[in-house]
Amino acid sequence: MRATESREDYLETILILNQERPYVRSVDVAERLGVTKPSVSRAISLLRTAGMINMDPHDGALTLTEEGRAVAEHVYGRHRLLTRVLTMLGVDEKTAAQDACRIEHVVSEETMDRLREHVEKHSGQ
Repeated sequence: MRATESREDYLETILILNQERPYVRSVDVAERLGVTKPSVSRAISLLRTAGMINMDPHDGALTLTEEGRAVAEHVYGRHRLLTRVLTMLGVDEKTAAQDACRIEHVVSEETMDRLREHVEKHSGQ
């Protein structure tokens, strides 16, 4: 996995978990991504250094910085759109979500724009 892809997955996961619960810990991220706690610790350290996340020194709760949130929301938006397109094509939802997770990192902005326009045009939104 490329470094950028990994970073985006961690940020997106923190965003999603934060929507599901009041606070997010490293162990929650490890569980959701199916990775080891040492892997998460390393990623969290790099994301903190990059100014993408903060970690509360008392309870270890992870929060996204403004920059981290912007990246996470961008990636998650791509994920949701790609999942929607794939399910519209008849792919079952679980497979569509898994495929979208892989595609979201490599597809161009131009392609995303065209997909978005197509979905809006053909779904009445």
